[in-house]
Amino acid sequence: MDFENKTIGFAMCGSFCTFKKALDALYELSLTDADIIPIMSEISYSTDTRFGTADYFKREIESITGNKIIHTVKDAEPIGPKKLLDALVVLPCTGNSLAKIAAGITDTSVTMAVKVHLRNQKPVAIAVSTNDGLGTAAKNIGMLMNSKNIFFLPMAQDNCVKKPNSLVADFAALIPTLESAFQNKQYQPVLGR
Repeated sequence: MDFENKTIGFAMCGSFCTFKKALDALYELSLTDADIIPIMSEISYSTDTRFGTADYFKREIESITGNKIIHTVKDAEPIGPKKLLDALVVLPCTGNSLAKIAAGITDTSVTMAVKVHLRNQKPVAIAVSTNDGLGTAAKNIGMLMNSKNIFFLPMAQDNCVKKPNSLVADFAALIPTLESAFQNKQYQPVLGR
């Protein structure tokens, strides 16, 4: 599918251990010629971790997309009323953000972006990255899987021995997931990749 005339939001939550893979997915998406609007949760925008500095990731994201990062609730709110996006990707999406999206809580730039984008009845693709996906976050995944205009990247356990409840999406499946979402279909298989 050609994304040349599409504007896609790319939102990142604080699953810092997956940020390098998230940048790879963002780069692959940039090759489709979509206009990409980057969004980062306040925590991911400002936190240095052992996986890299906030400044490093911000520079990389803005270099890949050619756009400034939306990183406040106030700046994310116009996404809906102005109908800025054709699709929104949340990659990575933490268990905390999953719970907020499922409950309709909009206290971060990412959750606000999801809420106001869904108002326009356009697709949201979620890339789960949580140590609790098969624990308490499972109910939120189930609820969102049954929600209109929400689509999931394929996901699987990432370390069933040391982290038996952990789920991580296959970030490399972003483009086919978006292609399916634009056709109002869930890319399959969604589990066990």
